[in-house]
Amino acid sequence: MRPAIFLSVVLTACASGPAVPDWQANAKSRVDHAISAYFAGNDRVAAQEFAGARNDMASTGQATLVARIELIKCAGRIASLVLDECTEFEKLRQDSAAPERAYADYLAGRVQAQDVAQLPAPHQAVSRADAHTAAKAIDGIDDPFSRLVAAGTLLRTGRAGPVVIASAVETASAQGWRRPLLAWLGVQVKRAEQAGDAQEAQRLRRRMDLVQGTKP
Repeated sequence: MRPAIFLSVVLTACASGPAVPDWQANAKSRVDHAISAYFAGNDRVAAQEFAGARNDMASTGQATLVARIELIKCAGRIASLVLDECTEFEKLRQDSAAPERAYADYLAGRVQAQDVAQLPAPHQAVSRADAHTAAKAIDGIDDPFSRLVAAGTLLRTGRAGPVVIASAVETASAQGWRRPLLAWLGVQVKRAEQAGDAQEAQRLRRRMDLVQGTKP
């Protein structure tokens, strides 16, 4: 996971000047490790690293910074199609800034039109897209983590067609991110079965077995 991902989503406007505080460097490293572990399927390490990052942020006494840790944790789940509520963020919502509240609503699939401008730039086009323009919107996102998050929000809101799903599969595959890859392949399997294409469903299941290390 590139540092740019963390800086753009979690530490926006947190630093000034050339000197990087210890809490910021530590939190960035821990979030990078947490997401890598989560995408690899190592929940124990992911939980430990996220807890450490949250503790680093809490040392500043700023609820918005702690909220950002919870948001990136939720974003990783959305990218992996774990479409639950971001409950830990909600505990911090009232003390969080408008961009954090808008991003949480975006992840939940309920961002309001008047709040779209508060989102990170790549996600603004996605939030405005419909089922016909979603593929183009997601194609404009270069960062793989952000692209998977956007794809997850599109699926959650019923706007992810075959092109968006295929893009998510390709993105997760290219990064070697096992958990989201299996999740998105599972979506393709379901669609193939619903279309009555048993051969394609079997091919996709063989690919899932390969990712999981299952011997034929």
